Amino acid sequence: MEAGNAMHIHDVWSRWTSRGAAALLGLALLLGTPAAALAQSEGRPVLGENYHAELGFTFWNPSVLGTVSSEQFEIVGTDIDFVDDLGFEQARFRDMRIVLRPGKKHRFRIQHTPVSYTSDTTFNRNIVFNGIAFPISVPVSTQFDWKVWRLGYEYDFLYLPRGFVGALIEVRHTRMEANLATIGIEEFTSATAPLPAFGIVGRAYVMPEVAVNFELTGFKLPDIDPKYKANYFDWDIHGTVNLTNYVGLQVGWRRMTTYLSIENDIGDIQFQGMWFGGAIRY
Repeated sequence: MEAGNAMHIHDVWSRWTSRGAAALLGLALLLGTPAAALAQSEGRPVLGENYHAELGFTFWNPSVLGTVSSEQFEIVGTDIDFVDDLGFEQARFRDMRIVLRPGKKHRFRIQHTPVSYTSDTTFNRNIVFNGIAFPISVPVSTQFDWKVWRLGYEYDFLYLPRGFVGALIEVRHTRMEANLATIGIEEFTSATAPLPAFGIVGRAYVMPEVAVNFELTGFKLPDIDPKYKANYFDWDIHGTVNLTNYVGLQVGWRRMTTYLSIENDIGDIQFQGMWFGGAIRY
């Protein structure tokens, strides 16, 4: 199973890095267009780059795929499927983003993404969670929380009048909580993992008021201790329409995949879907 997971991670990473290279090439082509041509056609500078602080609120509507399991008393837990077993449905979540910009090429970033699902269902197979067996056809209430804080620093090593390309390093704090309850039984498990992340970001203005943004971050924990395994990748591609230099509307698509295993408490999650929101700058 570990070899299969390793091959899957390698395939995902290869596929996504090739897509990231293609996206960066597209951004480079856009940025490489002479700025004089933009000035001639539009006659005005781009909006949305003259600020020191930016506050963004978005609504994300992702689909969910994944499994969660928890071992206790040396009893191996069942891989519980979010959709087939728990009946989780697509839901909308809020996302907060803060950018502090002390200099033209420097950005300090904060992002908080709290994801929470609840359901009432009945299992159609034997489920073992946290060392306890949950019987078939008995009503079960479920709550699953997946909360991510991102604290990062971005350096835009290529900065041009029509956009930029930068490198990103951050600390990502992920907390997973799962609760299953039925008649006379309630079991709870949680896992927390602060991990680094590295990525690339880019922005290109296709019009003075319209920007296309690309971001890819990820990390895989080295195989040092078999009790602790983690990897994640986060795609975010979106557009911004700036009404003024200080107000913008945004719409995009985001995909976040995470595998977290801490002493046999395991979460293997994939969220992806459209999001929309706005940003205020100062």
